[in-house]
Amino acid sequence: VQLQASGGGSVWTGNSLRLSCIASGGTFSRYSVSWFRQAPGKERAFVAGIKWNATTLYSDSVKGRFTISRDKVKSTLFLQMSSLQIEGTAVYYCAAGTPILSSFRSPTSYVYWGQGTLVTVSS
Repeated sequence: VQLQASGGGSVWTGNSLRLSCIASGGTFSRYSVSWFRQAPGKERAFVAGIKWNATTLYSDSVKGRFTISRDKVKSTLFLQMSSLQIEGTAVYYCAAGTPILSSFRSPTSYVYWGQGTLVTVSS
């Protein structure tokens, strides 16, 4: 499976942005899919994910502001980000895999990764 992330850009605090991740070369609907982000000098961190049964999970830092969704027909994953904060500045990666619940938020549980898209939030 190949993943192609897009939609990053530069925004002001409080603004919104929508990221997309298009999958090709595999059966996208079989996988759990998630978004991670990596800020400068920090480790890659879980942002939001959709399990194979459509259950969604969010990190505490984005809950209520970000919404993850997927279009299985178009093999596309989305991340709608609202009320962006300075701390949201990072490279955002989409990922696909078959993680078990206990390790759903761990980057090592995912096999397929997009190339990342940069989001810069300024005040």
